[in-house]
Amino acid sequence: MKTIFYLATCKTCQKILEELQPLDGVELREIKEKGVTPEELEVMRGLTDSYESLFSRRAMLFRQRGLKDQSLTEEDYKNLILEHYTFLKRPVIVVDDSIFIGNAKKQVEAAKEALHG
Repeated sequence: MKTIFYLATCKTCQKILEELQPLDGVELREIKEKGVTPEELEVMRGLTDSYESLFSRRAMLFRQRGLKDQSLTEEDYKNLILEHYTFLKRPVIVVDDSIFIGNAKKQVEAAKEALHG
């Protein structure tokens, strides 16, 4: 499975998608349009150490809801990601049994290597 979960309106995601070209055989999933299913989130969680690692603390809703002042559990992170697309750290790139989360240069380079060898 090769899938990239991204937000079309995010300039950083657009730049990363350009950098990862060509994307032949890669499913591009726009998370605002389609969201993330519970099954997809379980697959992502199985490839990383926690739901928290998939969670974006930069989301405006994180501050608006006062979540930064709360102690969130793994179940909270999972439910928030499923509730609203903005809570998924972006992009999330799944290549077979590997996952690359976020826009750190090291993650993007590793994803590029996994996609193109």
